[in-house]
Amino acid sequence: MSITVRRDGITGTRHIVKIRHHEFAVDTNIDGHADGPSPHDLYDAALAACKALTVLVYAQHKGIPVEEIEVAVDRDDSQERQGVYKLDSTLHVTGALSDEQKASLLRVAGKCPLHRLMTEVKTEIETRSV
Repeated sequence: MSITVRRDGITGTRHIVKIRHHEFAVDTNIDGHADGPSPHDLYDAALAACKALTVLVYAQHKGIPVEEIEVAVDRDDSQERQGVYKLDSTLHVTGALSDEQKASLLRVAGKCPLHRLMTEVKTEIETRSV
């Protein structure tokens, strides 16, 4: 699968991301205006989405009566240039859940594939011109 990002016009910084049959705008927040989320926003959102989906699939598999799931991710990028990018995630799940089930869902959220990818895997990136 290939993801493409193409500039949307010849002015401004807005780009269009295409993933399979999905399209959405991305932008950078220059001068307080952006026509879409930034790449950092997408990175953080990918983690939140992965945690939410992982918790839901696990709960369905285990028969845990989950109703709503919300994952909030707050970014502290103040030390990014020094090599530290901090993400603080909060899981909120509703339903008739025991304390044990809540703890199990929190543990599973901490093991979602993107959490592990972001913290345990060395990513190699090659950029070339065509």
